[in-house]
Amino acid sequence: MESQEEVTPPRWVRPPSSRRVVARAVQFVGATGAVFSVLPPRHHHFTLLADMIPTAGMITARVAAAVVGVLLVYLGAGLRRGKRQAWQLALMLSLLSVALHVVKGGLVPTIFAGAIAALLVAERDEFTAAGDRRNRWRAVRACLTFLGAGFALGVAEIAVRVNRLDGHSGVLSWAEHAGLGLIGVTGPVHFQSPVGALTVSVTTGAFGLLAFGSGALLLLRPSTGEQSCPVADQTRLREVLDRHGDGDSLGYFALRSDKQLVWAPSGKAAVAYRVVNGVSLASGDPLGLPSEWPRAIGQWLADCAEHGWTPAVLACGTAGGRAYQKAGLDVIELGDEAIVDVAGFSLNGRPMRGVRQAVARIRRAGYTCTILRQRDLPAETLAEAMSCANALRDGKVERGFSMALSRLGDPADGDCLLALCRDEDGVLRGVLHFVPWGRRGMSLDLMRGDRTAPNGLTELMVVSAIEAAPGFGVERISLNFAVLRSVFARAEELGAGPVIRLWCRILRAASKLWQIESLYRANAKYLPDWEPRFLCFPSARDLPRIAIAALSAESFLPARGTPAA
Repeated sequence: MESQEEVTPPRWVRPPSSRRVVARAVQFVGATGAVFSVLPPRHHHFTLLADMIPTAGMITARVAAAVVGVLLVYLGAGLRRGKRQAWQLALMLSLLSVALHVVKGGLVPTIFAGAIAALLVAERDEFTAAGDRRNRWRAVRACLTFLGAGFALGVAEIAVRVNRLDGHSGVLSWAEHAGLGLIGVTGPVHFQSPVGALTVSVTTGAFGLLAFGSGALLLLRPSTGEQSCPVADQTRLREVLDRHGDGDSLGYFALRSDKQLVWAPSGKAAVAYRVVNGVSLASGDPLGLPSEWPRAIGQWLADCAEHGWTPAVLACGTAGGRAYQKAGLDVIELGDEAIVDVAGFSLNGRPMRGVRQAVARIRRAGYTCTILRQRDLPAETLAEAMSCANALRDGKVERGFSMALSRLGDPADGDCLLALCRDEDGVLRGVLHFVPWGRRGMSLDLMRGDRTAPNGLTELMVVSAIEAAPGFGVERISLNFAVLRSVFARAEELGAGPVIRLWCRILRAASKLWQIESLYRANAKYLPDWEPRFLCFPSARDLPRIAIAALSAESFLPARGTPAA
């Protein structure tokens, strides 16, 4: 038997092209069926059925065929990811589409729908990705809610027209009529006025469509995995970080409450990730023993394949990028992380003139800064810092995912460092929060400053933290991350080409929304070392979807309530 060390960890395998072909074919047939359903009929291909089915039934079949076509278009995204539930629904809807097109008349869409049903059966083994069981119950609840509302409204509309009905029908007949109306079938109740019959049919039919449409959408909603990391995993991860946390400055951010962990079989390495709109978004390097990284990555990729998630890694380092590349992902440079060497930092020299003058100016204004570990802060001071950080937040949204902890004051984070800046009256005007980076470093997590304070507040807090670092055994400080920093740096060099200059102008325009250039300038003034960070992804066609997921995770885009399948 092979030992664990000899087992080759799984690699990311690109989905078969046949799956993509089936998805595109289903979407094409769905779109074609929807178009044929709304076009005015020229003649009936099935004259026998046309004579047997009333006009109301024909209209119902046309509307239902259009809805089925739209749902088939929607199902294409789930089919591309190999979702078993998407395959099941697509097969059921394609067969239903055949029946509906036969009823309403239409040879071409009937042939198309039958062909796609046969294709789905032939390629059934390609669709094995599991869905989220919670989505099933959400779909059932939504479907039952709309069906119940439509049924109740249908019965009520019949009841208010009780004096305008033909014949004597009881409550059971009303209920039967409303129930059949939910699926587009005419019931036993007869109205004196065609308008009354049409009103009841439209109401019940609309709620029936809403019920089945919303159920299908929720059923195919991408799985999000577990909502939070179990306490046992958090404790286990802290132990791993204590032993192997020196490698990656982002390791401590894996302790965010919204990140999940997948472990190597040995339990000595893990990948931290969050599922956003069907993208399993990992951040930073894998955690733990580097020799076990391939197995942790393999477990994560196997989990992605099982659930139909698209794997992506945001802001990993060079070592992590190589590991993910060996596992089958593509890698591109995303930006650079600013790291300050504490021992080599000095305010002396012309390059540091701006920072030196800013710090001197605000100190003359009476501002002071103290650096303490969170566990050493009195309870009232910690509460004051938390209140100040909340008050100084820029907007209501807490931004950050890959390089933010998104909490302050948790007793479990006692090793974190806080820089508290007060004015001449002792009022707290700024807060910096640093998380541990192994045993000899710290990473900037949160930076809040009063915008009404004099210029130099941020410089004073950063410089004070760097100057105090040796007393806490800190040798290096990760300040922040600058997206596409190399573009700005190369554009400033002598002889920069037109492509680089154009790319720089585009980024400067984008900086008006996302502060890309300002983050680079804010970090560069401290003359840090720049360490590259990378984005890992399966293929170029996945990049738009990954970009949207990353921006949503970082809270630059609102999270969608019902993500697309």
